[in-house]
Amino acid sequence: MASSSVTSSPSPRPPRPNLAFRKLRGQRSPGEFAAAVRRAAREIGERVSCDARYVGRVESGEIRCPNYAYERVFLHMFPGRTLTDLGFAPRSAVRGRGARTTEEDFSSRTENLSYAPHETEGACEPYDTQETDQNHEESDVQRRAFMTGGTATVAAVSLGPLTLGGAAAAAGRPVRRVGASEAGALEDAVRRIRLLDDRHGADGLYRRAAAPLRTAYALLDAGAARQATTDRLYAGAGELAISVGWLAHDSGRFDDARSHYAEALATARMSGDPALEAHAFCNTAFLARDAGRPREAVRAAQAAQRVARPLGSPRLMSLLALREAGGWAGLADRTGCEQALARAQALYERGPSDADPEWMTFYGEAELEGLEAQCWSTLGDWPRAAGHARRAARLQDPHFTRNMALYTAELADDLARGGRPDEAAAAGMDVLDLLDEVQSSRIQTMLAGTARVLLPHRRASGVSAFLERHAAVPRMT
Repeated sequence: MASSSVTSSPSPRPPRPNLAFRKLRGQRSPGEFAAAVRRAAREIGERVSCDARYVGRVESGEIRCPNYAYERVFLHMFPGRTLTDLGFAPRSAVRGRGARTTEEDFSSRTENLSYAPHETEGACEPYDTQETDQNHEESDVQRRAFMTGGTATVAAVSLGPLTLGGAAAAAGRPVRRVGASEAGALEDAVRRIRLLDDRHGADGLYRRAAAPLRTAYALLDAGAARQATTDRLYAGAGELAISVGWLAHDSGRFDDARSHYAEALATARMSGDPALEAHAFCNTAFLARDAGRPREAVRAAQAAQRVARPLGSPRLMSLLALREAGGWAGLADRTGCEQALARAQALYERGPSDADPEWMTFYGEAELEGLEAQCWSTLGDWPRAAGHARRAARLQDPHFTRNMALYTAELADDLARGGRPDEAAAAGMDVLDLLDEVQSSRIQTMLAGTARVLLPHRRASGVSAFLERHAAVPRMT
């Protein structure tokens, strides 16, 4: 009887082929593409049993929206795209709150058990525009765990969607001109992203933050009645682009970060906002250093200083001098680096001022010490780097969990490379203790480098225990 009832249920409409997904497969056979999906899954620590049959079901339209495990894999394979870009239907259109358990849902549970307990049917994705009661929407978002669990889940659900014009925006129709409330919502989104990054790191937040960024530029297109509101919208959109760029940067997506920073820079120049321009150049310099383009880092930092000088913030100028120092270190120019570091220290000692930008709340004595440690590390002066990293970790406000983990990881690496494996292992253990709260590819990459350096010293006190514990940590994108 059960079988009869299932087979007799009519399909509401015939499947619509997913032509976008078929185009992405290109010249590869379904089997070759399935192998590529499985490889991509392994890169980010997922487990999916993708085969040619699954690819065929997607392309035929039988699978209108993938489960969460496949979603993460597809977004990793095609960065910068959403599920809609890949030809899938919004999850809200496929699964209502009372959605039935389908074969696809069953695959989600059996293929990736570590995620299955956190995946609730009917939950709304961050980029779905819903005409629902606000309390119901928030409840669904909170039930949907975006990241792997623990306190990171709190970070994900805390970053709610930034909405614009409800169904009108979703349908692409003109929306009303925006006002101060929308500008305020945009500014609040920037603050929330920064707060969550400080506490939990960038991985997992990046994709969720892309939705508010799209809305921000839709707000700009909609226009505002007052020039003051327009100025706030430009500044907010630019700052949001930088924040999303930083999330991409810190999670190792350098090309995405470069694009977001360039977008912020263009926004700053269109609106004639020197503070935003200085911020965009600041982050561009930092990215160039991390991406192995030290000369570009120096030039971007110097451009930032030219723009920022009239703003009257010694602390901002201090940070920009540190960005320049990082570039000189990458060029192995010790003299240039030392001069920029001395300038940064002198400017910092002038103290805070009313002209300090809001986004610089992270910049205190601990950050100054941490960035100087990175310079000396780049120059190969491990004892000096370790001294600054140790001071950075000691001075860091525990509220900034991500930075605490970063400075301690820097300390562990400097100690390991400086021939102090036992102390390095102890510092590495401290970092591992923080990884339940922090998701950052940058920190995991640093820790992996430290582990490689410590491998020949596994007989030293504490090293073997660190290596075993580190090996058990799930790898991120």
